[in-house]
Amino acid sequence: MSSSTAASGLRPSADAVPLSLCAREPHVPADRLVAEMVPPPRFDSVRFSTYIPDPNQPSQSEAVQVLEGFAAGLGGAHATGSGRRGLFGFGRAKAPKTPPGPRGVYLDGGYGVGKTHLLASLWHATPAEPSLKAFGTFVELTNLVGALGFQQTVQTLSGHRLLCIDEFELDDPGDTVLVSTLLGKLVDAGVALAATSNTLPGKLGEGRFAAADFLREIQGLSAHFRALRIDGEDYRHRGLPEAPAPYSDEQVTKAAYASGSASLDDFPHLLDHLARVHPSRYGALSDGLTAVCLTGVTPVPDQSTALRLVVLADRLYDREVPVLASGLPFDRLFSEEMLNGGYRKKYFRAISRLTALARDAKRLVES
Repeated sequence: MSSSTAASGLRPSADAVPLSLCAREPHVPADRLVAEMVPPPRFDSVRFSTYIPDPNQPSQSEAVQVLEGFAAGLGGAHATGSGRRGLFGFGRAKAPKTPPGPRGVYLDGGYGVGKTHLLASLWHATPAEPSLKAFGTFVELTNLVGALGFQQTVQTLSGHRLLCIDEFELDDPGDTVLVSTLLGKLVDAGVALAATSNTLPGKLGEGRFAAADFLREIQGLSAHFRALRIDGEDYRHRGLPEAPAPYSDEQVTKAAYASGSASLDDFPHLLDHLARVHPSRYGALSDGLTAVCLTGVTPVPDQSTALRLVVLADRLYDREVPVLASGLPFDRLFSEEMLNGGYRKKYFRAISRLTALARDAKRLVES
């Protein structure tokens, strides 16, 4: 239970006490990071056939056609002609070079146009065993390198048919060099790439660091991909009613106690806790939860905190964990300066996803 709800005397009479994200400091072993490189639960059942293109946006139908052809072209043996290696890549001969030219597709578009749906559909449609395909966010990929080390990551992924990278972002020069080198080695090993982002590959890093100083690495990344532009409006809010207004502290607390498997935290305390937990563990924070309940939502105080919240929002959305909150509405989390800065697309994505999760949480109060 959060300290704020205890102080305000809102604790209902109940046998079960809600869980707390602030009380969790999960450890995620390296083998779990590798095993979880599959589409998240929200995208378990998506397919190209379940993607509904906007008839006013022909680029969406075109993207489906291109990706279906790309998946079909990945059938048969691994591009290197070699079989699957073990988890850490031992016992496999050095791979021959693949032909020059793009070895991947890059889905560029605004938030909420269905890029992750299409990326997961590509993973499902690729004719290969799940152990030969990897799917993860950009953050999860860099976390894997941190857990395994660079060479071990190359060895682990080089036997794959396909690597899908969702939410491709470059936030600092170190990531630029790291990912450029990693993807270059994987392409040389015959791994096909697919990625989504809100930024064209040649424009990565702009507004966040001196991208011009790392132009060679950024251009190297761009050379691996054929870019597909996907236009459209945010499907999460297309034709849907307005997001529910924030509830009272009492309503949120009561719902948390009634659930029996929800967490209950004071929002400012949760932001402080996120600073002490590595972003690679944010997904594990929600293990076993049916909802996240937050009291006292306030504006995010600074950019570092805001970026951590974005990662948490992504992981909760992937895992379909509803978010019930009191305080300010989610569209007032980030300052105007943040929403006009280099990370604005991340913040708008977080607002969009948290709003969708707030709709999902409405039943907790109404039931």
